[in-house]
Amino acid sequence: MWDGLPDLLADLRAFTLRGQVTQEIEQAGLRYFINEYWTAGQRQAHSLHEISYRACFKPQLPAFFIERLTAPNETVYDPFSGRGTTALQAALMGRRPAANDINPLSAILVQPRLTPPALADVAARLETLRLADAPAETGGDLLTFFHPATLGQILALRRYLLDRVAAGRLDAVDGWIRMVALNRLTGHSPGFFSVYTLPPNQAASVTAQRKINAARQQTPPLRDVAKLILAKSASLMKSGLPQAHPPALLTTGPADATPALADASVALLVTSPPFVDIVDYQGDNWLRCWFAGIDPADVAIARHRGVAAWEGFVRNCFTEFARVVRPGGMVAFEVGEVRGGKVLLELHVANALAGLPFTLPGVMVNQQAFTKTANCWGVGNNAGGTNTNRIVLARRS
Repeated sequence: MWDGLPDLLADLRAFTLRGQVTQEIEQAGLRYFINEYWTAGQRQAHSLHEISYRACFKPQLPAFFIERLTAPNETVYDPFSGRGTTALQAALMGRRPAANDINPLSAILVQPRLTPPALADVAARLETLRLADAPAETGGDLLTFFHPATLGQILALRRYLLDRVAAGRLDAVDGWIRMVALNRLTGHSPGFFSVYTLPPNQAASVTAQRKINAARQQTPPLRDVAKLILAKSASLMKSGLPQAHPPALLTTGPADATPALADASVALLVTSPPFVDIVDYQGDNWLRCWFAGIDPADVAIARHRGVAAWEGFVRNCFTEFARVVRPGGMVAFEVGEVRGGKVLLELHVANALAGLPFTLPGVMVNQQAFTKTANCWGVGNNAGGTNTNRIVLARRS
């Protein structure tokens, strides 16, 4: 069984981008590899990645590890899948995608992009729906976001999709249209169904949107829902379709209990877990959940009020990871930059792994733009536009 760890560490040490040399230091018992390992311009991401979701990482992150630590057809897994960046990148690189998330919204966003339908079929389906003929909606809080005629189109599309799900007739074209519609609901450009609002990775509350409307003296404009869905579909498909890859495994549930994944079946796990109480995933996705027929109250997304509770959560997850990751397989566990660098979550990951069958070769710190090494330890790390990924590397013993 191939073990790519020695090559990975050698690559981290020798890596240079724009002349920056990797800095390797020891801190609090951990080895850190610090450099700018990828940028948005280093490797253009595939257009299928271009949907918004809160707290998602760039596709270059999983691509970096998939390229170095896996072979074609091997399984690459993300237990906190979100918008599905890892799963989609695995498919694009000919690996088997495996993804899990506590929110069923994740699979709805991921599955259609792994095997997209033909654009002509999307156009034909939208034509049959005749959304522009739907009657305008005359009341309700959603008129805070949408023109009455636009909301009528959205409601007609939502009813159609939910009826197809209930009848067990939702096909690949329907699934694609649903995915795109979820990502066009609200945003801050004419490419979205809504009036100007928050960026599309988070939905404003009705109260907050009323304040935005008043401050901007705006009212929701009329939008053509089918036209916007087709335009976004063409944009998503402009880079082409994924290459042939093994069938995906997509599951919905807690990351510490994934019985659908076989023992020792995962070659590489790349993920980014919920960070303490930093992101309100439920609040950010309330409108998407409504459109998809999901009750956000039924989605038990982990939000930890303290680092000790988060550490316990991580240990439970790694106990399950020890079952599904093969011996010699790797975990790339992105813990981000929390509370301005004052909380170094990688130290708590190390604590959580005590006694589990994992070794910690180091922590990879990807910095954009590159700053002084001292800044990695929480001193002005985000000054000057620095964007930092902190990735705990764990190897299954």
